[in-house]
Amino acid sequence: MTATPTEVPQTSETSGTSETEEDEPSPPRFILYLRGPDYAETLRRLTLWTHRVLLPVYGREATSASPWCPRWWEHPEAVAQLHGLWLAWDELTGPGSEATGPAVWHRDHLPSVMESLRDPQGPFAGCKPGMHRAKEAPAVDAADPFGPPPPSAGVR
Repeated sequence: MTATPTEVPQTSETSGTSETEEDEPSPPRFILYLRGPDYAETLRRLTLWTHRVLLPVYGREATSASPWCPRWWEHPEAVAQLHGLWLAWDELTGPGSEATGPAVWHRDHLPSVMESLRDPQGPFAGCKPGMHRAKEAPAVDAADPFGPPPPSAGVR
């Protein structure tokens, strides 16, 4: 089974483009740039790949030294890292990929992502089998500390 993150290419008839424009589909957008239905559909497809391919083959048992959250999709860092891993999987193992693509994916992509996610201080710190613990983002003093002051700041 191959789960691909790319969209079905549009033809010039369906996309409204002219015959002279390049027929290559645009690359998939990174999930953190998506919103609404596009985000939801991409997350659903990422979840299917994660649950049907990644975890059954590479998941390993969750322990305090190597945690995994049963609700990983509620951790934005995990979603971002897994999406990048999935995009690399598609590029390196999908149709038209080089014969060495799977070896490159195993060497260059899988270990660093899984080590980062499963680090005891990583995004799943505090999560245990059957238990999710929400994380708070670090506090910042201002959303844009180098931008113009808000109108209520009373610049003199």
